[in-house]
Amino acid sequence: MTDNVPVRCPACRREQPFTPPTFPCPCGAPVTLPVLRDGVPEEIGHRTWDDLWVAVNCPSCGRRSHWPQPELGCGCGAVVRVPIAAAPPPAAPPPAEGGAVAGPGGPALSRPAFRPVTIRTARDAVTAAARYLDWLGFRGLRPSEDRAVSGVDLYGPGVVAQVDPTTRPTGPRDVECLWLNGLQKSAMSVFFSLAGYAREARARADALRLPLFIMDLTGTPQPVNDPADSLIRVGPPDR
Repeated sequence: MTDNVPVRCPACRREQPFTPPTFPCPCGAPVTLPVLRDGVPEEIGHRTWDDLWVAVNCPSCGRRSHWPQPELGCGCGAVVRVPIAAAPPPAAPPPAEGGAVAGPGGPALSRPAFRPVTIRTARDAVTAAARYLDWLGFRGLRPSEDRAVSGVDLYGPGVVAQVDPTTRPTGPRDVECLWLNGLQKSAMSVFFSLAGYAREARARADALRLPLFIMDLTGTPQPVNDPADSLIRVGPPDR
């Protein structure tokens, strides 16, 4: 169990216990955000997209990912940004290489290097997902016109996709709803999330063979489960 960390509200100076959140890394290991015990909490007056995320390295695989910036609601009414030991920015991003794409078993498809879209808004997240699906081999993608009703953000021949740009892990209901949409359209369902997936959502997606991807603010999706690995390796079913 994660230990509580004392956080002092900068508005009323009252100290309160705070439990650092834990998120699932694509490698499967839990990543608990490292709260700075000697850091200075800040009262939040105005939020920007960049303020909502913090870069932290996975202690198991070392992968640098962006996770929701933790906040604390004080009883005095202030919303406090909890200080985190963020990972230092990389000296230089590793060059993306074309050729074989890693995947379990069998030969991999040969593709050119994927060109990501930096994510600064929710619309950027959808654009990044569309570009990645096109890179995987899905063509003719279009934004959904009834997203509020269906939950689908993108659709095309043989595929429907949803993009969750929120700061909370995607739950099992969202996964199931997307799968039902795909079932109705006889299409593969693919999910993208910025904050990762709840354990129940991952288990449900595995049972439904629904590919899950996680994205950070660089706009490069990473596979979370075996169906996603398989999709990268062999491409769309009708390819």
